[in-house]
Amino acid sequence: MIRVLLADDQAMIRSALAALLSLEADLEVVGEAGTSAEAVDQAARTHPDVILLDVQMPAGGAATGDGIDALPLLTRAAPDARVIVVTTFGRPGYLRRALEAGAVGFMVKDAPADRLIEGVRRAASGLRVVDPELAAASLSMGPSPLTEKEPEVLAEASGGATTAEIARAVFLSEGTVRNYLSSAIGKLGARNRAEALRTATESGWI
Repeated sequence: MIRVLLADDQAMIRSALAALLSLEADLEVVGEAGTSAEAVDQAARTHPDVILLDVQMPAGGAATGDGIDALPLLTRAAPDARVIVVTTFGRPGYLRRALEAGAVGFMVKDAPADRLIEGVRRAASGLRVVDPELAAASLSMGPSPLTEKEPEVLAEASGGATTAEIARAVFLSEGTVRNYLSSAIGKLGARNRAEALRTATESGWI
């Protein structure tokens, strides 16, 4: 029996996935989580073989972040679990980030149900499960040109936040924030911070 943990902030999707997987004789849903923190807790308690993890989940805890940010914590909580990131957003940058963080698979939610089920079985058997089109796009795009702090500063710029507001949120000086924003805008070939934020988000680098 393959033990599966479902981590998705949308209860309806979790329920639908649980019902789908429960129809298979060799699959058992052992837990469900709506936040990254809950997923880490459930992983430690249920010892799943496979974790289906959404990208854009609320943290639910100070140290967890979104789904991809929580991956190292998940793999520590359940070292033997194989993580497949399942997302609505098929962005090449998400794929690269997920694999670099320890996931063994990356699938989009509109994939056929039988492909998802087969993906769970493949992951449990030790194989990678990656959407081939996304893999090709990720390879052609290359890694993110942004440094570790630049995506954080760009993300805080959403909604038209001022430099001072961004500086307070990320605990940096206003001058440093301006430098990070200027650097990110230049690297992404953008005209302003809003365009840089849009490019980085659409690429999956934030």
